[in-house]
Amino acid sequence: MDTATDTLIRSELAALGLTWVDRISWNAPAPVLYQEAIARGEGMVADGGGLVVTTGQHTGRSPNDKFVVRDETTEHTIWWDNNKPMSREHFETLRKDFMAHARLKGLYVQDLLGGADAAYELPTRVITEFAWHSLFIQHLLIVPEDCTGFAPKLTIVDLPSFKADPARHGTRSETVIALDLANGLVLIGGTQYAGEMKKSVFTVLNYLLPEQGVMPMHCSANVGPKGDSAVFFGLSGTGKTTLSADPSRTLVGDDEHGWSGNGIFNFEGGCYAKVIKLSKEAEPQIHATTEMWGTVLENVKIDPETRKLDLHDGSLTENTRSAYPLSAIPNASRTGTAPIPKTIVMLTADAFGVLPPIAKLTPAQAMYHFLSGYTAKVAGTERGVTEPQATFSTCFGAPFIPRDPQVYGNLLRDLMAKHDVACYLVNTGWTGGAYGEGHRMPIKVTRALLEAALEGRLDGVPMRTDQNFGFAVPLAVEGVDSKILNPRETWSDQRSYDAMARKVVGMFVRNFAKFEAKTSADVKAASPSLQIAAE
Repeated sequence: MDTATDTLIRSELAALGLTWVDRISWNAPAPVLYQEAIARGEGMVADGGGLVVTTGQHTGRSPNDKFVVRDETTEHTIWWDNNKPMSREHFETLRKDFMAHARLKGLYVQDLLGGADAAYELPTRVITEFAWHSLFIQHLLIVPEDCTGFAPKLTIVDLPSFKADPARHGTRSETVIALDLANGLVLIGGTQYAGEMKKSVFTVLNYLLPEQGVMPMHCSANVGPKGDSAVFFGLSGTGKTTLSADPSRTLVGDDEHGWSGNGIFNFEGGCYAKVIKLSKEAEPQIHATTEMWGTVLENVKIDPETRKLDLHDGSLTENTRSAYPLSAIPNASRTGTAPIPKTIVMLTADAFGVLPPIAKLTPAQAMYHFLSGYTAKVAGTERGVTEPQATFSTCFGAPFIPRDPQVYGNLLRDLMAKHDVACYLVNTGWTGGAYGEGHRMPIKVTRALLEAALEGRLDGVPMRTDQNFGFAVPLAVEGVDSKILNPRETWSDQRSYDAMARKVVGMFVRNFAKFEAKTSADVKAASPSLQIAAE
């Protein structure tokens, strides 16, 4: 930086309380950050040029350590049943201690954007202690063409070496992710897991955009050659990244988007893909990024002598990750925007082997399943999860939902109705039995069914009404074994299937009880029926 720029950025950081900083790296390009990370011993260079890093005890998000400041701004706008409150007093103490902890440290500052639509973008300043965290977030957010006059509306201070004091800061442990929505400030400490930064941006956008009539979505998105865009809802591990990376379609983004009157737009400028057991044959585009210069590879095993990667080794975590800019994907959109979607796909990894591989939903069923958000937590996505566990994560992203789920559900329902959008529920989980007995749905089957849905080839085909869930399931799809379309037929013991189906239906009914008071009659009627399932 020149002297004038250094003075300006130091004055802006001082306004936050960041004084006596030893050295500031401001908007350093990827090669500089890469070199700094290696020089500081933060990672290793892999064969192919990736940067391999480890994140210590935190190899996934820490949802129980995430807090929102509860004050007059958020008291009546936050869904407190789902978000942990932190008092203003505790946050201010935390903020002061954070800034004091940063003294005499070198800091890396990146001025970036959340949101590819200029009408809704969120200028975000990310201040990190580690060079590789700065490289990571530069990959994941959008780099402005010009930072002149950059005025952040959100600032993230990420200090992994800071340890919170539960008695002093009102936290649960030494780890903290604290969001002050009123003042646009996020403090992250006690964890090296870089995903906390990107998910904090997503949470803030989830809070801000509904007031502007924009639907924020935990989804991937792509668009076909005819402008037929599609969005894929789902939690990590359900296939959002894999299924949206289709060579025949343009990738808009792999995780977070907004839906406005202008169309859909990516919140990010990069991808954060799971790479455990990644297959070059099944997922060539994502696999190629693991062999590219500058890719950040989290907790991926590497041979210290040959520097070869072992993508099948999950000894550190099953949640191994590859972070790379969208430009690493040959068919990625250069604008991060696409038209109003023609199709919505809700992805679920059904650990019980009950759901069919694809089902067409009515608008009421779509809202029901969106509010339910049924899937399985995939091993390693959150701490303590070592194998898939059934879960209901409303809006397919409960950890990132600050407002009442009905806010997002109503936005989705209205947008679907206005634009006559088709919706499909796709099970990428188990078939032939529950987890431990059956097997994962073949990706070739999922791709074939999705292709048929996106091309409109499922419109008008003969369908059956699922006896447990009431949605429409195609009887036959070209190129797919018809037996797999009916999960009951894939089980060796169909009585066991019936018992498991009753169990899953009961889980849906009990989970949805908390939404019924605010839900319309048609959505309530879309609930699966225990009586039907018992027949």
